[in-house]
Amino acid sequence: MDMLLSALMGDFLGTPVYFWVAFLAIVIGLLVFDLGILNRNAHEISARESLTLYAGYVFVAVLFGVWVWFSRGAEAGLEFYTGYLIEQSLAMDNMFVIATIFGFLAIPRLYQHRVLFWGILGVIVFRALLIGLGAALVHSFSWVLVLFGAFLIFTGVRLFSHQDKEPDIEANPILKFLRKHFRISQNLDGKNFLTKLPDSKTGKLVTFLTPLGVALIMVETVDLIFAVDSVPAVFAVTQDTFIVYTSNIFAILGLRALYFALAAAMNRFRYLQVSLAIVLVLIGIKVALVPFDVKIDTFLSLAVTLGVLAGGVLYSLWKTRNEQSVSAEVQPEQGRLEP
Repeated sequence: MDMLLSALMGDFLGTPVYFWVAFLAIVIGLLVFDLGILNRNAHEISARESLTLYAGYVFVAVLFGVWVWFSRGAEAGLEFYTGYLIEQSLAMDNMFVIATIFGFLAIPRLYQHRVLFWGILGVIVFRALLIGLGAALVHSFSWVLVLFGAFLIFTGVRLFSHQDKEPDIEANPILKFLRKHFRISQNLDGKNFLTKLPDSKTGKLVTFLTPLGVALIMVETVDLIFAVDSVPAVFAVTQDTFIVYTSNIFAILGLRALYFALAAAMNRFRYLQVSLAIVLVLIGIKVALVPFDVKIDTFLSLAVTLGVLAGGVLYSLWKTRNEQSVSAEVQPEQGRLEP
């Protein structure tokens, strides 16, 4: 017992082990509750259910932030909330790409939650690796933050200049790679990511990726690509690995729950990318100044990020107020997965 207590009170990446254990216990509990109770049986998630689930995830994240605030200080609490908001802001663009992938692959809403849920497990692992690498670089070479900042500014400018362009899933290199190196079935096999079908040459049963499996791989890859933007952005707020990681995971958990509400009205958020581009540029400037001992107040960062994001959402809703909500999940013609 004494050894266990000693281990829990030990330090891991600058934070007591029991903080990490508590965080992982909360995340596992949320995932078990989500899949084991709320979505034990596959069903189409409505926008109302999506918003309710999102509110629940936000509530848990807020409570976790309160715990961080009182256990580690007000500055740490503000950093958590700021990192959480930044990750949610930047990951919204990720949601639009995921909706396009589902539409291209004709994934029914009935099975989309399954892809998003299992994708979370990959997020937990890959974000840990990416954030661990980023933290090691920052602690060893503080000047790398200048490169992070320059990259974020470049990404923001590029996002602004490409704001009207739709993702070209047909030309996606990941889809091309899967078509070339894997057997892919044209039809779904229920909720399965893999299926057994006769080989066209030998007639023997072999394993094929289903469109659902292709969607899972592409969603995981897209998240990893977007993490290259969002993770450096949170390092602009804090270099505390615990806060960077926990704010990332809580933000993604919430956004995956919000996905179905966003997907039902993608056209209503037409101008959101402009605000995301502005956030990226501002954060890029902030992170590039850190090595020069120029630190912008965390509360100011939180307020500006919230203001820019809210402005983009409200302006989008106002400009499209007379438009009917349109889902991004358009059913494509057959044969999209053929090589």
